[in-house]
Amino acid sequence: MNYREESLKKHYEWNGKIEVVSRVPINNSEDLSLAYTPGVAEPCLEINKNYEKSFELTRRNNLVAVVTDGTAVLGLGDIGPESGMPVMEGKCALFKEFGDVDAFPICVRSKDVDEIVRTIYLISGSFGGINLEDIAAPRCFEIEKKLKEICDIPVFHDDQHGTAVIVAAGLLNALKIVNKTIENVKIVINGAGSAGVAITNHLFNMGAKNITLCDIEGILCEDDENLTGVKKYMSTITNRERQIGTLADALNGADVFIGVSAPNLVSEEMVKSMADKPIIFAMANPTPEIMPDAAKKAGAAVVGTGRSDFPNQINNVLAFPGIFRGALDCRAKEINEEMKVAASKAIASLVTDDKLSENYILPTALDKRIGQSVAKAVIEAARKTGAARI
Repeated sequence: MNYREESLKKHYEWNGKIEVVSRVPINNSEDLSLAYTPGVAEPCLEINKNYEKSFELTRRNNLVAVVTDGTAVLGLGDIGPESGMPVMEGKCALFKEFGDVDAFPICVRSKDVDEIVRTIYLISGSFGGINLEDIAAPRCFEIEKKLKEICDIPVFHDDQHGTAVIVAAGLLNALKIVNKTIENVKIVINGAGSAGVAITNHLFNMGAKNITLCDIEGILCEDDENLTGVKKYMSTITNRERQIGTLADALNGADVFIGVSAPNLVSEEMVKSMADKPIIFAMANPTPEIMPDAAKKAGAAVVGTGRSDFPNQINNVLAFPGIFRGALDCRAKEINEEMKVAASKAIASLVTDDKLSENYILPTALDKRIGQSVAKAVIEAARKTGAARI
């Protein structure tokens, strides 16, 4: 099937992937009086007396805003908020299908950080959570940070943290196959944008000790005076040996490669230079940093990509529906690091040791166990850390 052509045809047929469906019957004047005026005044007054009642008397308890500025849509780049709407609608459909979360697309026509933050904050009272989507770095870091400071509901940038949660889950299981531990391996991450930075931070939280981060210029090193912003900070917590050089230099002797960058950047020779039984997560889409067959030919023990037509797809849909399901169910005020670690471990645990193999390190996106398993783990972590309000 030509998915591009068929998808375009379907989008014309669908005329949008989501719709609003009423939860109440309105068949007579009594129904109307209960759902609307005059009866509706009573819940309004209850919320006016107690803000927390807004989560009990409205759909806010299950509603997430999926927000973009259209600057980093899929692999298409800055195509604008309206052009990003099909992706946001798709995200909302996935929220509903895999987490029974009602989600609504919000496409903001601005590239100004403060304007976007102010816009989202002003509408946040209608939602139980905010999912930031397809916002370019470094703007995405600033927007998320500022929103977390002022919002009393979870703010989650899925391109960062959803990706990180799935990578960590897959890595935990891949390391079992090669009989290594996350504390003792050298990990090289190529791509120092939103996903690469989040993966790095999350793997440290999972127990990793030795991570080298690379961008298009090569290895990030603390001694490089040209680095600024997030990259400058990341250079102070990664590459503690202060190695300089290219991606090829970084991969020499490494146990794990994680790519969130661009096609065809890793050669067979680079894989051969890695440690015994290397793990390759080449997630550039649609063309990975190295194709799975080439990586395997060069000696890779486990290979994952972002694609559904190869084994071990590293797919965010395994994470965000369950994470938000859990956060909403315990009315969390945030999605903290412990909740994300719990999500990674819950996803990894769904692949039991008797099923684990080099071609099966993650459950499939259609595995119905995922949402509730992740939600349960997230709730437990939220309550342990004080993030939960119920």
